[in-house]
Amino acid sequence: MALPNAYAQYTNSRILTASPAELTLLLYEGAIKFGNIAVVKIEAGDIPGAHDNIIRVEKIIDYFRETLDMKYPVAQDFERIYVYLSQRLIQANLKKDKEIMEEILTHLRSMRDNWKEVMKKQAQAKAPTA
Repeated sequence: MALPNAYAQYTNSRILTASPAELTLLLYEGAIKFGNIAVVKIEAGDIPGAHDNIIRVEKIIDYFRETLDMKYPVAQDFERIYVYLSQRLIQANLKKDKEIMEEILTHLRSMRDNWKEVMKKQAQAKAPTA
């Protein structure tokens, strides 16, 4: 069973060599992954599984909040978004509500996609011009 170990090594290497921007993207993708799993667990009636995955999303959102640099005005906007998502995650977890999780996932996907665009534009700006 070397395959799971190889995947773990790849994932670990990917994290250790990622730039801060890439780490942010990985966190968004992780939050989406755990949110998707939570939806599947809710649908299956797996309350503990849903809870565990919603908590994982909450921890990622908490990390985003903790790392905001409030000297930048845009950080206030992100703070409001993250507070809202945190509140909705609590509601989703208390009710094991699939629709709330779908709403949260919509926001997370949008934020991830916007982050990808920022990364793309930043890479283009750094690229040498011919």
